[in-house]
Amino acid sequence: MIHHALTVVRELPPETTQRAVGYPSLFLLVALGALVPVVPTGAIVSSAAVVAFHQTAPLSLLFVFLVASAAAFLGDLALYWLGRRGVGSRNGSRWLEELRSRATPDRLAHAQERLESHQVPVLVLSRLVPAGRIPVMLACLLSGMPLRRFARGDLPACLAWAATYALIGILGGSLFPEPWEGVVAAVGLTVLISAVPALWRRMRGARHGGAGGAGGAGGAAHGRSGHER
Repeated sequence: MIHHALTVVRELPPETTQRAVGYPSLFLLVALGALVPVVPTGAIVSSAAVVAFHQTAPLSLLFVFLVASAAAFLGDLALYWLGRRGVGSRNGSRWLEELRSRATPDRLAHAQERLESHQVPVLVLSRLVPAGRIPVMLACLLSGMPLRRFARGDLPACLAWAATYALIGILGGSLFPEPWEGVVAAVGLTVLISAVPALWRRMRGARHGGAGGAGGAGGAAHGRSGHER
C-alpha cells in the first residue's frame, strides 16, 4: 500500500492538467485557510511552487505567487468583514468568537500595543509569523479599524507571505531532482517554521514559571524565617 501511494505521488499528471486543476485548487485552499485557520496554507503554497519550479512554462511560478496572494487577500478581507459584523452586533457572531478563542489575552494586548504605532509593518509581520495573523486581526477589529484601511495594510502582508512560501518551494524544488521530493522537503520546512515560535513561547513560559516558582518559594522561606525570629 505504501509503495502504491509513493507511485501515485511520483507520477504527476501532464503540465496542462496540473495548471488546469492546480491553480483553482490553490486559490480555494488558500482562501479557505484564511477563513478557517487550521488549513496549512503555507505548506500548500510551497508545494505548488515546487511543482511550478519543475514545469517548463516560464510563468508558472509567477502564477502561483499571484493566485496565492489574491486568495490570501480575499480570504482575509472576508474574515475581517465577518468579524466587523460581529463587533457591530449586539450578540456578536460565531466568526468573532472563533477569532477570540484563537488569540490569548497577552498576545492580543501585545498586538494592540504594536498597532498603535506601526500598523502596516505589524500586519506584514503577522502574516509571516506563524499564528500571528489572528491576534493582530482581532486587535484591528477591536480598535474599530475600517475595512478599507485594513485592506491597505493587508495587501503588502499577503504579497510578502506568498513570496516567502513560494521561495521555500523554490528552494525545495532546486535541491531535489524529483518534484515529489521537493514537495516533501518544502512541507517539512514549513512545518518546522510553524513549530519554532510555539516551542519558543513554551520554553519562555517554562523558564519564567520556574523563576516565579523559585522566587515564591524563596519569599515563603524568608517569611517563615522572619516569623521564627
